[in-house]
Amino acid sequence: MPFDLWLTFVAASIALLLIPGPTVLLVLSYALSKGRSVAVASAAGVALGDLVAMSASLAGLGALVLTSATLFTALKWAGAVYLVWLGIKLLRSAPSGGMSLPQSADITGKQVFGHAAAVTALNPKSIAFFVAFVPQFLTPDAPLLPQFIILIATFVSLAALNALAYALLADRLRRIIDRPSVITWITRAGGAALITMGILTATLRRSTT
Repeated sequence: MPFDLWLTFVAASIALLLIPGPTVLLVLSYALSKGRSVAVASAAGVALGDLVAMSASLAGLGALVLTSATLFTALKWAGAVYLVWLGIKLLRSAPSGGMSLPQSADITGKQVFGHAAAVTALNPKSIAFFVAFVPQFLTPDAPLLPQFIILIATFVSLAALNALAYALLADRLRRIIDRPSVITWITRAGGAALITMGILTATLRRSTT
């Protein structure tokens, strides 16, 4: 995998992971109610969930590449358009009243791990997103398995670190997320990142094919 393409994947993944979504809110909720004792369990659960969802998505993509290069190219273009659409949707839906966090019940670290893994892995939107997101960074003419390993290891590691950081900084982050202007800015920045990524990957792909 070209190093510049991998760096683009890292930057795009970080931008996406920083956007407070259902997984981040779940991690924050448990951290606020149980303290830092569940930080590692939350991060491990998120990592496992992303590993399952991303592996399942890439397995399907691998089969598609082997079946038809034309279909795979069409999927890459459709994915770029989908990413831009998601970015526009985020820009238009930026909340103006802050973001409320759900309250979590008194559960063990093992249950936190299982819940975080299930929420992350079983979200249909996650699988659909990976199908649109990952092809932008694949080179179908090169061996797929090494590329899959690199992308999965990179994203899962970043997701785990992101969840761990949110859990460890829960108190401070809650005060930040409760500020309407801050969460609005974060959401709009995430939308702009998605749009930029969709356009950039289309440009990179055009220059390398």
